[in-house]
Amino acid sequence: MRTLGLDTSNYTTSAALFDGEEGYNAGKLLEVPEGQLGLRQSEALFQHIKALPDRMQELRKTGPLKDVAAVAASTRPREVEGSYMPCFLAGESLGRSLAHTLNVPFFAVSHQQGHLAAAAWSAGHMELLDRPFLAWHLSGGTTELLYVEPDGVNVRAEKIGGTSDISAGQLIDRTGVLLGLAFPAGRELDRLAQCCTQRPKPLRRALTGLEFSLSGVENKVKDMVAAREEPACVAAFCLDTVVQVVQEATVAAQDRYPGLRVLCSGGVASNTRLRYVLTEFCRAVFAKPQYATDNAVGVAVLAHRLANT
Repeated sequence: MRTLGLDTSNYTTSAALFDGEEGYNAGKLLEVPEGQLGLRQSEALFQHIKALPDRMQELRKTGPLKDVAAVAASTRPREVEGSYMPCFLAGESLGRSLAHTLNVPFFAVSHQQGHLAAAAWSAGHMELLDRPFLAWHLSGGTTELLYVEPDGVNVRAEKIGGTSDISAGQLIDRTGVLLGLAFPAGRELDRLAQCCTQRPKPLRRALTGLEFSLSGVENKVKDMVAAREEPACVAAFCLDTVVQVVQEATVAAQDRYPGLRVLCSGGVASNTRLRYVLTEFCRAVFAKPQYATDNAVGVAVLAHRLANT
């Protein structure tokens, strides 16, 4: 049985197929004008509508879409009251139309649930979806530490920590744009940081419970750029500060919830230093880099699980 997943986040248009074991994702980043830090929702929605036909055409290379037994789409950022972004209407509208045309079930899931499912599948730990675990959702708009438990064959996530102001992804993207990198800047900032030979000391962030603030780090980055400090070392300072505070919050969460594994998803989870530190010191498991960023594979995975209930 093959299932189709659609995800139209504020960064990426993606469609995916999943057959119970293998998944294929066709994704494309939205086009952000040089120097800008993202898109208005109306522009993101417009780009998704234009991009979806090509993503579906790309999926056809994997086999006929008439074999699809269920369709799912991310229809909201999180599975919480009031969570809404207009850009998800593009994927939902196409998904519901395809489900009606194919006479198959349609399932509405959240973008965050899709991230968690994609991470568990690509990390080879699908069993996590059937038991409680801890998770980081680290992306351009979200830095949330989650307690996750099964909700039937889907998952329910409760925020227990993370940032109290700007997200790690926002800090990274803003730092990258200040340094002249294209948005989104995570991958290039990671590469740039590896060129720093004398890494500055990270800025220590205090934990309030399992929460922390990153706005002060952004101010320090601006001061470093204004002082014309080495761009590679500015990048290293930004990323090392994020890694340090995420590690500290992870350790604190593991003390509070002993025995639970930690799963990491979202674009920031592709960062090489973060992956090393949390794997080495917290036994965390990570989505494969290509499935850590916004993608529809997790949505298709959830469609497959939901269709089999």
